[in-house]
Amino acid sequence: MRLTVVGCSGSLPGPDSAASCYLLEAEGFRLVVDLGNGSLGALQRYAPLSGVDAVCLSHLHADHCVDLYSYSIARTYSPAGPQPQIPVYGPAGTAERISLLHGPGGDDLGVMKRFTFETLTPGPLAIGPFELRLAHVNHPVETFAFRFTHGGRSLVYTGDTGQTEAVPALAAGTDVLLSEAAFLDGPGLPANVHLTARQAAGYAAQAGAGRLVLTHLQPWIARDDARAEAAAVFAGDLDVASAGQVIDLGG
Repeated sequence: MRLTVVGCSGSLPGPDSAASCYLLEAEGFRLVVDLGNGSLGALQRYAPLSGVDAVCLSHLHADHCVDLYSYSIARTYSPAGPQPQIPVYGPAGTAERISLLHGPGGDDLGVMKRFTFETLTPGPLAIGPFELRLAHVNHPVETFAFRFTHGGRSLVYTGDTGQTEAVPALAAGTDVLLSEAAFLDGPGLPANVHLTARQAAGYAAQAGAGRLVLTHLQPWIARDDARAEAAAVFAGDLDVASAGQVIDLGG
């Protein structure tokens, strides 16, 4: 199981990274997790446009899903002709939400026909060679965290979340916790939206995660500041995600 960080900027693309997008590969199967602003361009560095087997969306905020519309255009108007349908797993209403990017009347060109849509619910799920467990997390719209397992190794991705015990429960004993850390500690932070680096590290320690990778840092957050805040709480292997980073989990 191999993870490539395609985009890791929080809330909007940054100067060094697209918004959230991760490529998970095993046994020749390519699963794209989230497709935020600017990520489709960056994704082409790591996979051909026709080489994705499935897409999984944690939630329907633009920095996690908006490039699915661009991908529908690419699969519809490919020089090789319309590409076969692939499954898109997302919260309820994903097809309708993305269709509205085409215009007020929705998808009158039929570009969404390049996908089949599967509605996510908490619990177990299989996508290709990956076994998943899903949990709702604490964000203003329906949002899922994912635990991906393959070959005895596991990766947990929080999606976007404020404080919730769902994260350490889902991440118990995981090899890698890929956790959002949009905020640094400070006064006046909005509740029930995002984690601080310290909170993410606290969940990693509580879960006994083998490695913590902070992601979804907003462009104005200094990586060193996030790392230092997390390191004060989590004594294990700690990293801050960067575009192009590859994490080989084995298995």
